[in-house]
Amino acid sequence: MNFRLWNLSARDNLNLYVFLGVLVLVGTIFGAMLVYALTLDQQQELADAIGVYLVKIDSSGSVSPVSTFRESFLLYGKWMLLIWFLGLSVIGLPLVFLLDFLKGVLIGFAAAVLAQQFAWNGVLFFLLATGPRNALVVPALMIASLSSARFAYFVVRERLFRRKGQLLPPFLAHTAVAAAMLLVLCVASLYEAFVSPDWLARIVPF
Repeated sequence: MNFRLWNLSARDNLNLYVFLGVLVLVGTIFGAMLVYALTLDQQQELADAIGVYLVKIDSSGSVSPVSTFRESFLLYGKWMLLIWFLGLSVIGLPLVFLLDFLKGVLIGFAAAVLAQQFAWNGVLFFLLATGPRNALVVPALMIASLSSARFAYFVVRERLFRRKGQLLPPFLAHTAVAAAMLLVLCVASLYEAFVSPDWLARIVPF
């Protein structure tokens, strides 16, 4: 078998993409269900936190885009670094899948909380706040996770069992994929910091 780590097309990796997509989807459903497991006091605390955030958005200049970008990109950078490292460790691959599931949980929880507090306005708020960003973040994390799975597969099959094959080319390919996805996450952070607040400020009064 001609193993090519850099071949991450959906056609050649359909099963893995479906598996990762199902993980995110199940995580989203689980996250939405978690909202209904909260106590009334916890729901009230969340509502208060959301109210404070909306006030900040509605107050011009109260949220620094540079600070938001720095915090967002730092978080994504740590997430991507963890996926990259877990793929290299091979035995940490299940934790990569757990991270994808966790991303779905966060999406589902945030959507359910906003929908619970503001009904359809909350859904609109969620779509404008996180929709375009997650359209970049989720595929980037899935591709990086797929790269980790392919690298781990190479190490186990070619190096552990067959004891042949060079480790450097797939390592460089895996690193290049992670770096490329980090650039995608940088774009998502830029949207979150400089574009998303303008959209949200327009719908907050409603």
